[in-house]
Amino acid sequence: MPVLPGAEPFRHEGGEVGVLLCHGFTGSPQSLRPWAGHLAERGLTVSLPLLPGHGTRWEDMQLTGWQDWYAEVDRELRVLSRQCSQVFVFGLSMGGALALRLAAKHGDAISGIAVVNPANKVHGLSAYTLPVTRHLVRTTKGVRNDIAKAGAEEIGYDRVPLHAAHSVRNFFRTVDSELPQVTQPLLLLHSPQDHVVPAADSARILSRVSSTDVTEILLEQSYHVATLDHDAERIFDESHAFIGRLAPSVGKKGSTTGG
Repeated sequence: MPVLPGAEPFRHEGGEVGVLLCHGFTGSPQSLRPWAGHLAERGLTVSLPLLPGHGTRWEDMQLTGWQDWYAEVDRELRVLSRQCSQVFVFGLSMGGALALRLAAKHGDAISGIAVVNPANKVHGLSAYTLPVTRHLVRTTKGVRNDIAKAGAEEIGYDRVPLHAAHSVRNFFRTVDSELPQVTQPLLLLHSPQDHVVPAADSARILSRVSSTDVTEILLEQSYHVATLDHDAERIFDESHAFIGRLAPSVGKKGSTTGG
């Protein structure tokens, strides 16, 4: 199935500091493409993969689960780690959960993580019936385009396959149990007005990680897809400064070249 225009993966070969970006559930690299471009222009090596089952049609997603999505970002992390002296992992929504699991599993191989409106739980009464309803109903309404900025559009599915929703619920439970293993510096940015992921998810993550270098930033002007919203530039600037503080090699070995 062809990838939707704009939803393609992105890769930039820059300097010796690398960044892996993880997009969200039912979304695509398009939601993080401006962030990836910002980092690439500043000379970083950037990888923004397309998760399996995403960026085409929802029927394709129905055939995948969290193990497939995690395997993709895990593979990309290993590629970056072989070519870069330091690697950071960033994520939006479920991509934030993917970033946190990578941090829990890979330890010192990751120098820091930055997450935007990270998801920790599937909320609502319907979440508890997913094990049964996924066999009776194929899809539910999608969650894309929670953006305050007029004219901004997110490429994503307008339907959510319930098999995939059940899988992501199990994934969040797995990640939650692993949060104490996260020790890396953490930058967490979240929107008080988020109609997809409540603030309770960020609070839960902050309360369970073992990181001692933690920065929390509120994105007052944005909704869930803050990387395409009014606070996007702030996210880009804060995350680049986060890297600069932790990676002294930024700016070396060609990492000042744009892309």
